Amino acid sequence: MAAIPLTVRGAERLKQELHRLKTVERPAVINAISEARAQGDLSENAEYDAAKEKQGFIEGRIQDLESKLSNAQLIDPTELDADGRIVFGATVDLEDLESNEKVTYQVVGDDEADIRVNMISISSPIARALIGKSEGDVAEVQAPSGVREYEILNVRYI
Repeated sequence: MAAIPLTVRGAERLKQELHRLKTVERPAVINAISEARAQGDLSENAEYDAAKEKQGFIEGRIQDLESKLSNAQLIDPTELDADGRIVFGATVDLEDLESNEKVTYQVVGDDEADIRVNMISISSPIARALIGKSEGDVAEVQAPSGVREYEILNVRYI
């Protein structure tokens, strides 16, 4: 499996989720299965079926997280020296040239991306258009509504 880029903060969040799944969720679902099993006939026991399904999901997520963390390439944005270019982990201030709306994004890994907190995936169209550009450049992003142009106002490594 190829290296998975993660910021230090993103890796810590994945570790916390893994810990929660192993110490809280897994024991709770095992308990739910044993309680449903104690009720008798498993062939028509919806609680047992639901608990087994949840157990499968939890075990799958644990395997997924362990795999991602073992293959993670940790990148600390504060230690980057990219000469003002946009790279993985960079925080970028942009201005939409059509609407003059300003927005700030951090370019992160696929597992860390959350547009609600302005963290965009390295594989998103906007991040791909920004990578390698510097302050003052204009990035053209292919959006569903057509091409959008963003001026790069500032690039930070925080």
